[in-house]
Amino acid sequence: MELEMCGRFVEFTSIKELREQFPIDVANVDVLASYNVAPIQEILAIARYKAENHLVRFHWGLVPSWAKDVSFGNKRINARSETIATKPSFRNAFKRRRCLIPADGFYEWKKTNSGKRPVFVTLPDGKPFAFAGIWETWRAKENETAYRSCTIITREASESMKEIHHRMPVILKQEAFDSWLDTKNQDVERLQEIIKNQIHTELINVPVSMRVNSVRNNGPENIRPAK
Repeated sequence: MELEMCGRFVEFTSIKELREQFPIDVANVDVLASYNVAPIQEILAIARYKAENHLVRFHWGLVPSWAKDVSFGNKRINARSETIATKPSFRNAFKRRRCLIPADGFYEWKKTNSGKRPVFVTLPDGKPFAFAGIWETWRAKENETAYRSCTIITREASESMKEIHHRMPVILKQEAFDSWLDTKNQDVERLQEIIKNQIHTELINVPVSMRVNSVRNNGPENIRPAK
């Protein structure tokens, strides 16, 4: 079971801004703001097909081609960076099918004297960023529509996150984007170096409303500082 981070994040950046921040060549999908993205939902991702970077939608929860059904992805929204190169569920995608998952922040739940309270975690500059991800294609039958899915890679928490959670998502720096998306790059050691060293580790967090506990609450008020 790979449920290691909060399992909720936020994506509200417009397509215009996404094109400015990320290496997108083709974007034939609708970009809709979501302030409470949850597992199994479709999420935005950037993947390389035939030398072009496409903005696409993948289901969040990785389902490899050999899985019995799509429920396999329910418990695979995250993949540990420490074992991603060897676990059967992830190793092929790690070598051949990597993606960027744009986000504006994510939620985590911090232990307090009054119980767990949600916080909204972002980069210090507040700009959108990209989780390191991998993706797969699954079909129930050969001629049926493909079910494309992805997972977010996680690592041990940095100093800025340790007081909140022992794990955190891998957030890639811009200089890592091209190498990460390069389908010809199948050198596991080089890929491990990217997700170990070419990443953001300084994050900030702000307490937010308990509204985010329910996926039904999906508006900008979710990320406003709690009173």
